[in-house]
Amino acid sequence: MKRLPIDLLPTFKQRFRTGSALLACLSILLGSGCAPEPDEKVLRVGMELAYPPFEMRGTDGAPSGVSVEIAKALGESLGREVIIENLAFDGLIPSLKTGKIDLIISSLTATPKRAESIDFSDSYLTTGLCLLVGKESSVQSFEDLVGNDGVVAVKNGTTGHQHAVDHLPIGRVLVLDSESSCVLEVVQGKAVAFIYDQMSVYKNWKRNEDTTRAILTPFQEESWAIGVRKGRENLLIAINVFLRQFSKSGGFDKLGAVSYTHLTLPTIYSV
Repeated sequence: MKRLPIDLLPTFKQRFRTGSALLACLSILLGSGCAPEPDEKVLRVGMELAYPPFEMRGTDGAPSGVSVEIAKALGESLGREVIIENLAFDGLIPSLKTGKIDLIISSLTATPKRAESIDFSDSYLTTGLCLLVGKESSVQSFEDLVGNDGVVAVKNGTTGHQHAVDHLPIGRVLVLDSESSCVLEVVQGKAVAFIYDQMSVYKNWKRNEDTTRAILTPFQEESWAIGVRKGRENLLIAINVFLRQFSKSGGFDKLGAVSYTHLTLPTIYSV
């Protein structure tokens, strides 16, 4: 089976603030008053368990995947019990804002629009939007979709959804609730393209090579981060400290090496 080129892989990375923010982070490690409130014993983490290998259910039905392991490691770092709340992707931010959950760790892209309503940690992975199209389609890029009259499938609440709404006539954007439904539209020739992240497009193309084609060059680079409710600056600082330590200790390398084997994809590489 073909291997996905390394430059097309989602990439875990370090992107940490310096200066005063770093001093604030160090104060957490020294046990200063910047730590999360001591009465907060539980960390409720929201994610949609429908995006393997990041967010899914294991054979025993329990939450599993890269994001679940990150959440567990974060909970251990903060000394808090982690409870995973399985929510529809488009319901994650509303649930965070209303206090139903404390964090979002769900392959969530940090965007300026989302940052108007929630805060983001430092980013920990880079990927990009690309296209799944019909095998015989003449489409080679997102620009080709602009001049095309066909329907474009997107998953509700994703950055692919937002990008399509921003650049295509609204009547051509087919908004669906699941990734599999979007893929089916392309497989059946009802949609000219499905806009989603690189890894998912690659995965769905390999499952449907007879009817689809993957355009893996990203037309928009994205970074994933942990979503935090506004006003929780101390928690945000503690999360960034954790991400820095987790990356330095090789935590992301280990997760990448384990989680991609069942997709026949190469390891995610730290940078």
